[in-house]
Amino acid sequence: QVQLVESGGGLVQAGGSRRLSCVASGNIASINVMGWYRQAPGKQREFVASITRGGTISHADSVKGRFTISRDNAKNTLYLQMNRLKPENTGVYSCNAVTITMATQSSYWGQGTQVTVSS
Repeated sequence: QVQLVESGGGLVQAGGSRRLSCVASGNIASINVMGWYRQAPGKQREFVASITRGGTISHADSVKGRFTISRDNAKNTLYLQMNRLKPENTGVYSCNAVTITMATQSSYWGQGTQVTVSS
């Protein structure tokens, strides 16, 4: 079992910056991949960025050059630094963790944090 708690969302003007945090607890040693996803009203949840246990990073094409995923292992915390924000980046950002225990893969989600980008 893994518990994830996101924070850092809020209202920001277009062109501004925001940093999201996700604190993980529980069986952290079992986590293989962590990532950020965004869901706008009436739209499907979409991939934003991910980082593997080994440090391999991936960003969605739509955010490359503006968003950066990172982690602080000592604090069990995942971050998403968002720069040059656009109105289309508005949505609920959720933290995801994929674990492997006893050869079983499981996926966990945080409660999400709202990011609203105004024009």
